[in-house]
Amino acid sequence: MKKVQNHILIVDDDTRICELLEKFLSKNGYLTTSVHSAEKARRLLSGLAFDLIILDVMMPGESGIELTLHLRKKNKTPILLLTARGEPEDRISGLEAGADDYLPKPFEPKELLLRLKAILRRTGENSIQKNNFNKILSFGEVSFDTERSELWDNENLVYLTASETKIMQIFSQSLGIAITRLELIDEMRSDGKHMNDRAVDVQITRLRRKIEKKPKQPRYLQTVRGIGYMLTAE
Repeated sequence: MKKVQNHILIVDDDTRICELLEKFLSKNGYLTTSVHSAEKARRLLSGLAFDLIILDVMMPGESGIELTLHLRKKNKTPILLLTARGEPEDRISGLEAGADDYLPKPFEPKELLLRLKAILRRTGENSIQKNNFNKILSFGEVSFDTERSELWDNENLVYLTASETKIMQIFSQSLGIAITRLELIDEMRSDGKHMNDRAVDVQITRLRRKIEKKPKQPRYLQTVRGIGYMLTAE
């Protein structure tokens, strides 16, 4: 499987800026996810880990400063604040709230990229892998113990085949990242298990029956159109 990319969360109520940043960062080798409010960011961050957050300060409802203060109570993910206000007191407020850096709008994409790289160098690249790997992944009433490779439905141990266990291990190591069928096949082959596209789909269907409350409307083991599959957790 290819090396896991740094996963960047973009939080900005301006959809145009989100789209531009997603395209620019994707071209430069980053995986991106964007949401348009602090509320949606909170929900996403409750189940997924990111390597860095690009956060707009001036948003309707909860501001970027307020969200930063909230996150810093228990979340160490690096934060780069974006704002149309570049006054010194505004920058100080952002840094005091716990942000790692501050970039006024409008900005040059190349400068944002340089600042982003500098933050990741300081905090350690692939911080998801190093600091935020979840030992227990929750899917509603179902949970997966990544250390023991055990699936539990409340207090009941759920039987997993060797292939299902391996697939869960693969997804758990790349939580929130889309994995292609070919990558799954290659990983299974490296473990001595032979599989093709159809077999992958069958295994995914079986896993959904064990994880999802509504297997035909999957919430956690999702299909990513044109790519493959992605596992998310609460």
